[in-house]
Amino acid sequence: MNQEIAADIAKEFKNNQKVLIAIGDETRQAILKTLIEGPQNPGMRVGEIRLNTHLSRPAVSHHLKILKDAQIVSVRKEGTINYYRLDSKSKLLSLKNLIHVIERALLQCE
Repeated sequence: MNQEIAADIAKEFKNNQKVLIAIGDETRQAILKTLIEGPQNPGMRVGEIRLNTHLSRPAVSHHLKILKDAQIVSVRKEGTINYYRLDSKSKLLSLKNLIHVIERALLQCE
């Protein structure tokens, strides 16, 4: 593999580290699946997510914070109510760059 592609892969892994860590956990994957299947407008409350994932409220809140910090999930506040949904500008989209660089590397392996 040439050094330019290796450097690009290293850069993309670094750029996507928070996202990869966030989506690598099965619990957060279940929350993401719930959010994808749920209403995007206004979103879902912690209690609704809890019912669909069978997690405790503190566990859901903890994992939502990680997803929010990774810029995968957004929160909209209405008074004291928080609605969570996938962020339309989600950092998940940046994974396409990582995949593209890996594809370039794989083409050199043929």
